[in-house]
Amino acid sequence: MILTDLTIAQAHQGLKRKEFSAVELCSAHFDNIKKRNEEIFAYLSLREEAALKEAQAVDGLIGSNKEITALSGIPLAIKDNILVEGMKCTAASKILENYTAPYDATVVKKLKKQGAIILGKANLDEFAMGSSTENSSFGPTHNPHDTTRVPGGSSGGSAAAVAGNMALGALGSDTGGSIRLPAAFCGAVGLKPTYGTVSRFGLMAFASSLDQIGPITKNVQDAKIIFEAISGQDKMDSTSVAPPLSDGGKLKIDSLRIGVPKEYFIKGIDPQVEESVRSAIKKYEESGAKIIEVSLPHTEYALPAYYIVSPSEASANLARYDGIKYGFSKREDSLLEVYLKSRGEGFGAEVRRRIMLGTYALSSGYYDAYYKRALKVRTKVIEDFNNAFKKVDLIFTPTSPVLPFKIGEKIDDPLSMYLVDVYTVSINLAGLPALSLPCGKVGELPVGLQIIGQPFQENRLFEAASFFENLS
Repeated sequence: MILTDLTIAQAHQGLKRKEFSAVELCSAHFDNIKKRNEEIFAYLSLREEAALKEAQAVDGLIGSNKEITALSGIPLAIKDNILVEGMKCTAASKILENYTAPYDATVVKKLKKQGAIILGKANLDEFAMGSSTENSSFGPTHNPHDTTRVPGGSSGGSAAAVAGNMALGALGSDTGGSIRLPAAFCGAVGLKPTYGTVSRFGLMAFASSLDQIGPITKNVQDAKIIFEAISGQDKMDSTSVAPPLSDGGKLKIDSLRIGVPKEYFIKGIDPQVEESVRSAIKKYEESGAKIIEVSLPHTEYALPAYYIVSPSEASANLARYDGIKYGFSKREDSLLEVYLKSRGEGFGAEVRRRIMLGTYALSSGYYDAYYKRALKVRTKVIEDFNNAFKKVDLIFTPTSPVLPFKIGEKIDDPLSMYLVDVYTVSINLAGLPALSLPCGKVGELPVGLQIIGQPFQENRLFEAASFFENLS
């Protein structure tokens, strides 16, 4: 038995049956990290000593025949913009290179309470701004399926750790596709929950009305296990909510109405990606689901609106990194020079670009022309989804219009990079839940199917995704 090949559910059963210990499970992952991390660069930092002590404690519970949770002893990776007390939290930025988290994020606290073992912090695009994990100040992450290609972003380190068998699961954050895109590129399952179902307390804010923490795992069942552990209302996050008690009942595939937006299958999509996604949709149809073409007419405006709303919120959120309170500081003769030099040298090119975009969009004379209009488009995007969900239960789309691209291929062309998010940003603007799952391969490169649901209907996504996973 290769311990690093297991799913969370399999590892849980193995621990309960005492087929192996939590220390052995944890050690196997650290051994794999030591072998593969130099090549893949999924992790920025590790906590081996503390992790092995926690694993020993789990073994103690099992040895005493005490009950353990589904996550007890399970080795996980945490994206390095989510705080883990006592560990560095850099957001892959030089401005926070030596910042140590003084407390745990709520999601981390919940995982620790379940007995999960945190192996280390995963690489990302700096401050979660990017679609390829090439914008990390410490170096790019490589796709485990083909190390010449990107793993997607911004949670590329989390997805690569799972796909490279360097963690059984991981947490990422999703502002415009940052969980789903890496999951698709790395052949993993990634869930972006309904906005507010998972606390953002302890997540470094990028765009506060869009950010959401979620799981990246090897299969759908594992994503559900982690989601159930981290979700719920939190008094430390006023935007968090308690989900409704009912989520619409048990899903029946033979009475399922699946919407396929015509705007998502147009010029620009890789024909091989389209073929894989349409083939997956066909399997649902063959099992009795009704496929209905729907229209999301404001799709073409969602991407430009997103790239006004998110940089605007980022420009405000990142104002706190000023070289004074914490993090990198450049000593200069005047306070203004400290601000300018600290931020100029501490932030990378993509972060500076987005701060400038956001500051401009919010500035006097341009607020109405840009930010206010983007918010109106956001309302139209929400209306599009509301209208579509009157006719269908779920919406199926590709996660990405393209296959994982070569490292360096798009890094000098920001607009080309932004277009990779074309199928994912609408979901964040609307606050909906969406799950990406593998639906095929082109050569060795995975293709992702995106399933979009109505608010708080994550269980429907899990059920629909599990059906396809069981067919494969």
